Amino acid sequence: MRALVLGGGSLKGAFQAGAIQAVLESGFEPDAVYGISVGSLNATFLVHEAGKQRAEHGVVDWPKAGRRLIEFWVRNITRPEDVAVVRSRFMMGYNTLMSRFDGLLDNSPIQNLIRSQIQIPILVNSPVKLKVGAVDIINGDLIYADNEDENILDYVLASSSLPFLMPAVAIGGDHTKAFLDGGLREVAPLRQAMEDGATEIVCVACHAKRIFNEKFNYRSLLNLVERVKDITVNQIVNNDIAWAQRFVDHEKKLGHDLRLLIIRPHEPLYLNIMKFSSDDIGRLIVQGYQNGTEVLRNQGVERKV
Repeated sequence: MRALVLGGGSLKGAFQAGAIQAVLESGFEPDAVYGISVGSLNATFLVHEAGKQRAEHGVVDWPKAGRRLIEFWVRNITRPEDVAVVRSRFMMGYNTLMSRFDGLLDNSPIQNLIRSQIQIPILVNSPVKLKVGAVDIINGDLIYADNEDENILDYVLASSSLPFLMPAVAIGGDHTKAFLDGGLREVAPLRQAMEDGATEIVCVACHAKRIFNEKFNYRSLLNLVERVKDITVNQIVNNDIAWAQRFVDHEKKLGHDLRLLIIRPHEPLYLNIMKFSSDDIGRLIVQGYQNGTEVLRNQGVERKV
């Protein structure tokens, strides 16, 4: 089984979209796509596009699916208001005092955008398997849902809902099942792909090995929350990748054919969730495409499109 594994990274998912295009142009055709956080959004779009193409044309043109993902980013994610808006200080303070805290940001813009783009029947009938991970904040478990689950979009929204910044998602409207970003437990869902039997895996992560060192205003609450999240996520994704690489090495010693290719930025990516433009998104997409092309070339994989 060939699996495309997409890690989390908030708006750095634009870098991921560019790298995905390079992967799909190389001829890689995934049987399953796994995603966490923004990776779950990109994964869902790709699986949905594959299902749409299969229904309309009988085949899947993967490079075209990658281009459609890039178009989605370029057309729809151009300013902070396309993703989320800051809640009023008064209401935030009031809701916090009343134990009704619902995040520093209202992310209904991105939720509405996702629901407008994805048709559940197409997603369910896609020839490609989708799995997204989200964390149950009631008991702390990481749960993976697939595209056969009737509440799959709730899991996608939960997986991309950043802790403290955005509200938890009640799966199927059941408030005893509140979920948040799967990145709380895993950032690159490599373990799940391997447990499902994937033997050829391409993983696109949004974080470099090292953490940033540039100055930032740590007395801004939103900036501080974002930085703490990035530091934590960076360490988790490093652990996810290191574990997967050790597992692959072990399997190869046993004579098992298991291949793993990691694409990630060389240097930390910079994008302020509260201050960015379409040019910033375009820059990350180009950077991801160039980075992905370079990694594939170094692995001896020639571009086929």
